[in-house]
Amino acid sequence: MKRTFFLFAISLFCLTGFSQNADLFKTEGITGELHQSNIGKVTFMDGNIPLDQYKKTDFLQSFNLTYKSNLNIRIFLDNSITNYLHELAPNLSADKLVETGNLQFAFYIDNKFIYKDNINSGCNFGYGSSKNTSTALTIPLTSSKAQNLWSLHMWDRFKLNGGEKALTNGTHTLRIEVRPYIITNKDNEAIVGNLIAIGQIKLIIKTPKVTAKQMEIQQIVPNSGWEISDFQFNKKKIELLNKEIASYNLKEITSVVAVYNGKLLIEEYFNDANRNTLHDTRSAGKSFASTLMGIAINDGYIKNENQTLNTFYNLKEYTNYNVKKDSIKIKDLLTMSSSFEGSDIDSESPGNEENMYPTENWVKFTLDLPTDPAKTNGGKWDYFTAGVVVLGDILDKNTPKGLEKYADEKLFKPLNITNYKWQYTPQKVPNTAGSLQMTSLDYAKYAQLYKNNGFWNNQQILPVKWVEKTLTKQIEIPGQDNQFYSYLFWNKTVNYKGKNYETYYCAGNGGNEFIIFKDLPLVVIITSKAFNKPYGHAQADKIVHDYLLPAILK
Repeated sequence: MKRTFFLFAISLFCLTGFSQNADLFKTEGITGELHQSNIGKVTFMDGNIPLDQYKKTDFLQSFNLTYKSNLNIRIFLDNSITNYLHELAPNLSADKLVETGNLQFAFYIDNKFIYKDNINSGCNFGYGSSKNTSTALTIPLTSSKAQNLWSLHMWDRFKLNGGEKALTNGTHTLRIEVRPYIITNKDNEAIVGNLIAIGQIKLIIKTPKVTAKQMEIQQIVPNSGWEISDFQFNKKKIELLNKEIASYNLKEITSVVAVYNGKLLIEEYFNDANRNTLHDTRSAGKSFASTLMGIAINDGYIKNENQTLNTFYNLKEYTNYNVKKDSIKIKDLLTMSSSFEGSDIDSESPGNEENMYPTENWVKFTLDLPTDPAKTNGGKWDYFTAGVVVLGDILDKNTPKGLEKYADEKLFKPLNITNYKWQYTPQKVPNTAGSLQMTSLDYAKYAQLYKNNGFWNNQQILPVKWVEKTLTKQIEIPGQDNQFYSYLFWNKTVNYKGKNYETYYCAGNGGNEFIIFKDLPLVVIITSKAFNKPYGHAQADKIVHDYLLPAILK
């Protein structure tokens, strides 16, 4: 009998004590009775209810999902993320575990698998949570606020990868399953652990009812500053566009403007915007640095775009000096092809723009960067915001009274643009990285200036040669089929009914685009607040291809 009890005690120790010793971290444990009774469950709530106030009665069984809802989940676990990952790869250190693993979310609609997302290892869970110790996790899936959270992007990816199609009008069951995953080999293949949490909710989907008023074409009111076009376009296509925006199938669009043959053809506003709204079009504002550089070269304040950085700065005064920096040209910064070790595409790049913004001097940040041994100046395109900030600094230091007054005198006043708003660098220089706010009709003037070969109101504002260089494929964009970059302008070809239409355009986060058709007498402005959403620019493409071109090329 004693021997039997001894063997039982040893077995119990192996199942409990040894398992506890195997954990890397002591967790916060079970946070209360609610946690205890819901271990392994994904629960749903309306908004973020603090954990110490969260009750069983707050658990949602059903939810009316709208485009302005706040559906959150709280996951109750019996261990921490790092400890779960340790079970998958016991030989890795804690730091290595969180560098190479995290949680996998699998989404099911009506018991049908739709999408799974191995969230990036760098994603944290906020609200004071720790991957090492937390056992209750709070995650927003949708939000009525403009927030940049990884979980909102995950929900958007779910919708783009089948979720939107599955969530038709009516009631549907959403099930979420959570597992740990880790990548331990060079092929980036994930090892996925056992199910650690599961939960479901009934989602009630009801497409907003669109009124006839929302669908009808908005009349162009007088005093627009534009001559109004009498071109007869297919109005039904624009009515359908308005319907899609009103029903939120096209999301967060604030304006669509079309200028045809130099005359205002379409002027539509949405989501509380109007003719006087100043739109934050983010990186679309970079293109203005190119425009002002062309004007400054023509005025003789800058020699030409082949002038090198060492003629403006003593680069030896900055860290990481390399003779390679001396040969970086203005043109290399205009075409995003300099040898700086800077890439906004690579979050680990030392020159990524997110590393620049917290610093006290953005120009110094850029010029302090090392050069990339794999890059040659002018050799390969790589999106690099910090380089455009340097262009703004060069313009500010070399034009009379600085960049802000120069831009106003040489570009904005001739275009009769008086209502605009710059952002500024820490040195109070206009921020050429983006976010130059204007009205949609003033953005249209700017784009039409290029369509007019730099000519506006009997005045040559921008040199013809600079327009020609800008509307030329300067450098190919790697990994993008037949897409190119110019002097801070993008290039792509739109195929419509078997015919190609080449465009040059300014582009900014959220789906903001100013589009110049090279072989059509057409300029299009699309403004949007779909910031950091994966569908932003895809929506702009859809508006052009499915609605504007069919309306105009009927």
